[in-house]
Amino acid sequence: MPISANQDRAAPPGSLPLLFALPALLFALITWQVVADGPLVRLDERLSRVLVNPDRCSELLADLGNVQVAVPVLALALGYVAVRHRRAGVDRWWLPAAAAALLMALVPALVVPLKELTARPGTPAVPPATGYYPSGHTATAVVAYGCATLLLLPWLRTAPARRALVALCVVLILGASYGLVRRGYHWPLDVVGSWCLCTVLLSALWWFVPTVTTPGRSQPPES
Repeated sequence: MPISANQDRAAPPGSLPLLFALPALLFALITWQVVADGPLVRLDERLSRVLVNPDRCSELLADLGNVQVAVPVLALALGYVAVRHRRAGVDRWWLPAAAAALLMALVPALVVPLKELTARPGTPAVPPATGYYPSGHTATAVVAYGCATLLLLPWLRTAPARRALVALCVVLILGASYGLVRRGYHWPLDVVGSWCLCTVLLSALWWFVPTVTTPGRSQPPES
């Protein structure tokens, strides 16, 4: 008998508040330091001067966070998952893909107002402007690759395959993040702030996806 998604992926008691609270608290702290031009910002600027070294490799890595690259990857994953759910006879088969798509749409809705609110200047490697915190490219990479991974994991039958998928997701996100900092497109805190913000979003999806199917119907393989 297949294991239901609710049984298979239920969060341990008390884990969900931590998944939300810790990154949310860190994001609030970083945002406060950026707005107040606190000591963390000065440390961030010194670290950036050490890390920035624009080259072709860093530019290509930064492109992993482009909408034109990350969103099509997510779209392919959503299409695959929707078809598999439908063929398996899962109730509300379209909801996991719809939830991930909504999460992707929330990225600019959240990031753009925050950029306007903080009005952080860019690094010396980019033309003078404001609105660099948090990093939109990092947020796009984290949500697109993260959502794709969360939805595909239950359909992979072996532990090595699941580990490989998670490793690929981490490599893509870290690659994009490193490229953005190395190229000078963003300060390190811009990237870390986006990590924190998007961890909250992905935690919401991780909690929501097991609840959108009805127990007792055909479910994805055990993850």
